[in-house]
Amino acid sequence: MKLWKWLGLAGVAGVAATGAVVVRDQRRRAQVTPDEVRARLHERLAEADRSDSD
Repeated sequence: MKLWKWLGLAGVAGVAATGAVVVRDQRRRAQVTPDEVRARLHERLAEADRSDSD
């Protein structure tokens, strides 16, 4: 019976840790403005074009 309690506790800890990771990721994305996203995409496109031409 104790094994099931430990497995349940480990499952609860896993769910809590996953939730914390998701919340942290959402906060990071919320801090980025649309202009910053657009600028990063333009930089990545320019870099991809340079690497294709090489």
